[in-house]
Amino acid sequence: MGNDASGGAAEGTAPQPDFRLVQASDEFQTLRKSHRSFVFPLAGAFLLWYFLYVLLADYAHGLMSIRVAGNITLGLVLGLLQFVSTFGITAWYVHHANKKLDPQAEAIRTEIEGHDFDAAPAVGASTEEGTR
Repeated sequence: MGNDASGGAAEGTAPQPDFRLVQASDEFQTLRKSHRSFVFPLAGAFLLWYFLYVLLADYAHGLMSIRVAGNITLGLVLGLLQFVSTFGITAWYVHHANKKLDPQAEAIRTEIEGHDFDAAPAVGASTEEGTR
């Protein structure tokens, strides 16, 4: 009925890539490893830093209330550093993605668009529309 999701490519349309082949490719595995080796350690370090701040704010009132300058306390400085570190991590990730991840992803995209990973047509699949 007009909403056929059988996977067979209709006449005049490009064949669909087999994304399982893409995921199994060495290029994709390299991209995935590059992404994970950057993101997971950095996310873990940030979460440790964040929870350290929360724990200090909750249990180390004396430390967090130390005045650094005027009415500025150590707790306020550390709280503001949470924002600074968030923006710093974001900028670092953008730089990393532009330099390392995007070229790898573009190469994979070029292969997909070049039909290197096209799915084989299903046996007995009709490529003609309107044959009901």
